Amino acid sequence: MQQVITQLLSGTFGECLLNEPLAPHTTWKIGGPADVLLIPRTKEQLVEAVKLLYQHQTSWTVLGRGSNMLVADKGIRGIVLKLAPSMETLRFDGDIVYAGGAYSLIKLSVMASKEGLTGFEFFGGIPGTVGGAVYMNAGAHGSDVSRILLRAEVLLPTGELVTMQQVDFDYGYRHSLLQQKPGIVTEAVFQLQFGDRKEIIETTAAYKERRLRTQPLQLPCAGSVFRNPDGHFAARLIEEAGLKGYKVGGAEVSPLHANFIINTGKATAQDVLTLIEQVQRIVFEKNGVKLVPEVLVVGER
Repeated sequence: MQQVITQLLSGTFGECLLNEPLAPHTTWKIGGPADVLLIPRTKEQLVEAVKLLYQHQTSWTVLGRGSNMLVADKGIRGIVLKLAPSMETLRFDGDIVYAGGAYSLIKLSVMASKEGLTGFEFFGGIPGTVGGAVYMNAGAHGSDVSRILLRAEVLLPTGELVTMQQVDFDYGYRHSLLQQKPGIVTEAVFQLQFGDRKEIIETTAAYKERRLRTQPLQLPCAGSVFRNPDGHFAARLIEEAGLKGYKVGGAEVSPLHANFIINTGKATAQDVLTLIEQVQRIVFEKNGVKLVPEVLVVGER
């Protein structure tokens, strides 16, 4: 491990930070330190870094904007790779969109609407990245990534860059193959359609406005905590169980939207995990429905 760290500190692979607290790098503002946080400046540096880690059999975790992720209080052992601004690329070729893995979903929906392209409206207000969306099959308002993705460039743990077609991702509800076979999405290619520019812009803005009005996005949170069970909405089940405003330490079930857990200022990852478990137990006791978290928990508990 020390040999790897020495090489990473050379600067050849980008910015390298030791024992870096990860709370500032997540939307929940929670989490202990990473042994090493590496921020490659280019895709080429990212590829070379992954090749080095594979050669030395060193574990790594990838971090985009840190949304939909809970970092444990003891932090993450090994290497954390954070996608740099150089991977926030965007290109339009007619109705085909090429977006870098670090590109903001909110910004992407706005840029596409200005091009008169429909298909990204549901991204309005989702505080994640393209790479995370492909990984989670992010969705809202009756649509998701699987419906618009053509293919994606993925960096495998071996350091090999491969192109995966939409069918290769084995998509399901908030599921993709990458959750079983890790890889880093460096670029995604989407198929959209041309439509009425004014209508698309208005719909995108309306989705964003609705999220801002109904979700506590001004507070540290990580989006929806639980998947919607078949035939149910998680938020409704939690609200019916009387859990809005329910607290454990500094973690609270949002009084605004029951499927959000907010950090009221000093929440720990353990606060959040305990609150998740209590919400699951109470909802199950009341309705017989087991809620399944969709947030990714990483690190040493």
